Amino acid sequence: ITTLEYARDFFSLDVMQIPRGTGSGFVWDERGRIVTNYHVVEGSKQVEVDFTSGFKAYGAVIGTDLDSDLAIVKVDATGLPAASIGKSDGLKIGQLVIAIGSPLGTYSFSVTSGIVSGTGREIQVDGTTRISNLIQTDAAINPGNSGGPLVDASGAVVGVNTAVATDSNGIGFAIPIDIARPIM
Repeated sequence: ITTLEYARDFFSLDVMQIPRGTGSGFVWDERGRIVTNYHVVEGSKQVEVDFTSGFKAYGAVIGTDLDSDLAIVKVDATGLPAASIGKSDGLKIGQLVIAIGSPLGTYSFSVTSGIVSGTGREIQVDGTTRISNLIQTDAAINPGNSGGPLVDASGAVVGVNTAVATDSNGIGFAIPIDIARPIM
């Protein structure tokens, strides 16, 4: 699957609560399981899923993991085009990666490119929660990109976009797909 073919099947999530939030995600399998971030769906039981193809569906939040900032949303649809899942263990510093997301909830289906800047990073969220073993990238990750895929040059998902260092210019973080795989 090429990056452009994969990118057509990207979607954004509108959280069904007040205030409404926006995040991103990707289809894990043809049964309608979708990966996103815990902080995107936190406190929600149902979300609206808008695919770039124009297809819309409501999904139930069926699993969350605060420690890894991952969540699973299930939509009642079959035959969805699942993402090609890669490996994150072999990532090298300087390797090309592409972040896919819906930045600021306004610019649906946006891609940015960069490199793997580091691996094994740890960040602190909200002054208390620590997320470890992250991929650091300079591919732009903005609010709304959370939960979207970080893909390698062949289009395989190697990470889940999760955070940006607010006191920096261009330091983003993604959860390695090898951490997400057993949680899924």
